[in-house]
Amino acid sequence: MRELMFDLKRIAGLLGIRAGSTRTYLVVLLLMLTGIFSIALPDQFFRIANLQSMASQIPELGILAMAMMITMLSGGINLAIIASANMAGIVTAYILTHFIAIGTPATTAALVMMGAVIAGLAVSMMIGLLNGWIIAYLSVSPILATLGTMTLIQGLNVLLTKGYVISGFPEPIVFIGNGLVLGIPLPILIFVACALFMSLLLRKTAFGVSVYMMGSNEKATLFSGIRVKRVTLKIYALSGLYCGIAALIMISRFNSAKAGYASSYLLVTILAAVLGGVDPFGGFGKMMGLVLALLILQVISSGLNLLGMSAHLTMALWGGILIFILFLNQLRDRLGHAKS
Repeated sequence: MRELMFDLKRIAGLLGIRAGSTRTYLVVLLLMLTGIFSIALPDQFFRIANLQSMASQIPELGILAMAMMITMLSGGINLAIIASANMAGIVTAYILTHFIAIGTPATTAALVMMGAVIAGLAVSMMIGLLNGWIIAYLSVSPILATLGTMTLIQGLNVLLTKGYVISGFPEPIVFIGNGLVLGIPLPILIFVACALFMSLLLRKTAFGVSVYMMGSNEKATLFSGIRVKRVTLKIYALSGLYCGIAALIMISRFNSAKAGYASSYLLVTILAAVLGGVDPFGGFGKMMGLVLALLILQVISSGLNLLGMSAHLTMALWGGILIFILFLNQLRDRLGHAKS
């Protein structure tokens, strides 16, 4: 056993790894990737246009990843995040395009826009509450419950839109996804606000403690006096709310809503969460890790795109990085046990 531990330490030394947090590895990986692409693409990678393109893609994916993360921390999962976001976007778009016309008074138009945004967020939260209720009160596993609602909502989305795009929104709505505030894209500011709120909620509130406890041991959490069912409802309602926020950014950026938007994001949100240090079984994970993982995935995607590589290669590389990070985590754990 001692020889095995010595070998692990020697391997770790060759790799330049010390027992530490996942975030340390992610920071090193991010710096390495940024350096590699800046050398390979000296005149392209740090161009303003490329940085703006990266900044425009992170917010909606990042907020959807937060919606996934909060459920995974509790030991669950939400496979309905994309369907929920599209439903929220479709409801918002329908109200905007049917109740605002040329010549509509400014005050009336402002009220309709506010009502449309609130309606979209309310719909996504209701879907989250439905998921939470099925999981908490019907004792259905999260993966099956959210798979069922995902399929149901996807069908309703196509039925409502008949497969067409709903487009043509007022300028204030379009500004949400494309505007600048003090030179910073508004979606980035919304993303940062959502990340800070989620981080504070998880670290500084009783609700956050309950989420981590549920992910670590749900039965022990129940016996400790925490109302697990009520917490589950809140978790999935919050997940739904974040889906609605992501939908608002998405439809305003494209100036349209559709049943099939962001269909490729589902697995990427799970990848980002796990890569960022979220335990697939729940109980462990920090917001900073998720943010770093999102930056890494975006740097890889942008760099390979500028190099003219296939999008399939990008997905393969993402999977390889995930496996490598999981290996480092296992190595770190073994080194930790060896020291103890």
